[in-house]
Amino acid sequence: MDKTHYARALFDFKEARRKAAFQELIARLTGKSKELELLSYEEVRQKLRAVGSSREHLESIPLDAIVGSVGRYQDFTRDFLPRESINKERWARVMSEATGLTGLPPIDVYQIGEAYFVLDGNHRVSVARQMGNETIEAYVTKIKTAVPLTPETTPDDLIIKAEYAHFLEETKLSQLRPEADLTATRAGAYPILLEHIEVHRYFMGLEREAPIPYEEAVVHWYDEVYLPVVKIIRERGILWGFPDRTETDLYLWLANHQAGLKEKLGWEVDAEKAAVDLASSQGRLRDRFAKRVMNKILEIITPETFEDGPPPGEWRKVRGQSPKGKESHLFEDILVAIDQSENGWHALDQALMIAKREDSAVHGLHIYPTEKDMEEDVDSEAASSTALALGAEFTRRYQAVGNEQSELSIAIGKVQEVIIERARFTDLVVLPLNNPPGEKPTERLASGLRKIIQRCPRPLLFVPGPARPLNRAILAYDGSPKSREALYIGAYLSCRCDTSLTILTSSQGIISTKGTLREARAYFEDQLGIQVNYEETGLPIADEIREQAQGEDLDLILMGGYSAAPMVEVVLGSAVDQVLREVRLPVLICR
Repeated sequence: MDKTHYARALFDFKEARRKAAFQELIARLTGKSKELELLSYEEVRQKLRAVGSSREHLESIPLDAIVGSVGRYQDFTRDFLPRESINKERWARVMSEATGLTGLPPIDVYQIGEAYFVLDGNHRVSVARQMGNETIEAYVTKIKTAVPLTPETTPDDLIIKAEYAHFLEETKLSQLRPEADLTATRAGAYPILLEHIEVHRYFMGLEREAPIPYEEAVVHWYDEVYLPVVKIIRERGILWGFPDRTETDLYLWLANHQAGLKEKLGWEVDAEKAAVDLASSQGRLRDRFAKRVMNKILEIITPETFEDGPPPGEWRKVRGQSPKGKESHLFEDILVAIDQSENGWHALDQALMIAKREDSAVHGLHIYPTEKDMEEDVDSEAASSTALALGAEFTRRYQAVGNEQSELSIAIGKVQEVIIERARFTDLVVLPLNNPPGEKPTERLASGLRKIIQRCPRPLLFVPGPARPLNRAILAYDGSPKSREALYIGAYLSCRCDTSLTILTSSQGIISTKGTLREARAYFEDQLGIQVNYEETGLPIADEIREQAQGEDLDLILMGGYSAAPMVEVVLGSAVDQVLREVRLPVLICR
């Protein structure tokens, strides 16, 4: 042995030990001691249910991919720096040979996934890394496992992978659906997934009135529950907002979010609506923080009455459907606010009538108004008595029409804010029209309906009297973006519900009535192939609607929401406010 090489090797050992001691100190101070440890091959093999192996073969492997050892995993750090238990003379001899003529003989390793575990040659790996080498020759024996392992795997990651291996062993999903990838990033995910499968199996059994084989339940859960949710996540690009998470993470998060929404709202929110809400409320922390700060600033400098609402057509992005579509419904979830007035029950009847055509769920909502949103502001005894009476009448009415998808929830808070918040999880909001916006600016400024019309994210149907069958409708069209949304809903009603529709335009405030009608014709006839009626008037649009409502058998007025700036609408008034005041027909306001 060359004494010069050996002396140098002893110096290299001291340097390696110094680095190891420094890493161990930092790891203890930061609470990351586990991340410094090599993985135990036997522990990994057992946890990942590794079985079988291939014959060994000689190849060059990356040193960074060696993450553990069969027997010496406590003697070296994760970077294969020597710890105190290592004999410096033996380490120095290996280093001396490596830098001399002998070189480093091949080591023996097991391979699991993309990671390697040293069976024989731990000192050689340590020396090779200290020398700055990137690869080493090794006899490799591959061990088979259904769970992927990478060089970045930490002891904490191993817990998750062990759960995954157990999940795959229990469900046999890797054999039943080989393409399935249910990788999760947090411990505890897979026991929850197993619970989901068991619950799904239970309800399958109830539906069939027979025991369901476990493997059949696994496949059915994966195909009919898990994959549809993942499809929504992919189509909506929701994963972009959660760059450190997987589709399985979001599936579980979404299931938990749905459960939270059900508890909050009082009804089941479908996966797509819950996914959109999750993405908008939870995605990318920095973007959310900036948005919240900006919203707070706007709240301070902008009075509520002058706040703008969501952009026109935003609600349809959630729907993603053609108005001619027969295969699905536009109004699958209808929110109806119920008070103790006669019109409150008229609104429910109208909602139930629409729901019968649409096969919709009707979500009744009664709100105890309070300025501070505090439960102690409400007389609990009186509230309980009112809730029981409302619930009984609500049940009687929906059972009378055979709608078993109806349910009533009770909320406490500012009426407008509760309606706007809950509207996000529905497709149509039906409200009783008891106090329309007044004629004077001060009356319009004080109107609670203005805020709802301005900011509600879904179409609003105001009901001023008994429910109507919606057989004949007038659609007020002026070419504005919100009135184009009325065209969309009008086309849907005409196609789906056989509603006789008249498109009404007014020359008041429009440069070319004929041009506006051409736009409507192009949409209905050229694009959709739907035949409707067209009328022009020289009167203001609200006056013409009032006249026609008095002389004809109309059931519905369709129109866009406020199109001018909020302050202008308050000062000068609008056709929307006038129609709500003067026409005793249901008015569907689109946005």
